[in-house]
Amino acid sequence: METLTMEKQYPVTIDNGHGERLTFLGRELRDSVEYIQVENQVSPGAGPPMHVHHQQHERLHILEGKMGIEVLGQRPYYLHKGESATFEAGIAHRFWNAGDTTLYCDGEIWPPHNIEYFLGEIYRSSRENGNGRPGSFDAAYLMRKYRSEFDMLGIPAFVKKVIFPVVLFVGKLRGKDKRFENAPEPRPAR
Repeated sequence: METLTMEKQYPVTIDNGHGERLTFLGRELRDSVEYIQVENQVSPGAGPPMHVHHQQHERLHILEGKMGIEVLGQRPYYLHKGESATFEAGIAHRFWNAGDTTLYCDGEIWPPHNIEYFLGEIYRSSRENGNGRPGSFDAAYLMRKYRSEFDMLGIPAFVKKVIFPVVLFVGKLRGKDKRFENAPEPRPAR
């Protein structure tokens, strides 16, 4: 089985500077499937926008706090301490801290493929950009390169199809793609 496990010391913590902190605890192989263990800390009101993992499943278990969950096309619902949610690959979803205190979760993502790299770069860019969103070029580059694995539904199709190609063209002329020259190759679509 091919694995994208990098020679990395765990734990690895990423922080988007806007209320989301994610720690990758390590990878393990179970029943020929690779999993990455995670811990989340989410500030009140914070959480990722509506997104989809085309190839990864995600399970989160609430340790402390209240989590709001919305699956695309369904009514939002809430989970509390001791409860869990599983988001199957290909299902658009979002979650947020629906309480007044920090939300703490643990969980796992399987198979991880490029989740560490993709989220690490999105969080880095969001922190550097300072407004809670990744920079335009970074978002365009990452969304284009890893489109077989991830999608952000909050970005309008017009932006993805018309604006992002222009941003990529101009950014590449300016050398902005150099920061991604060691990016791992995306997993092919299934």
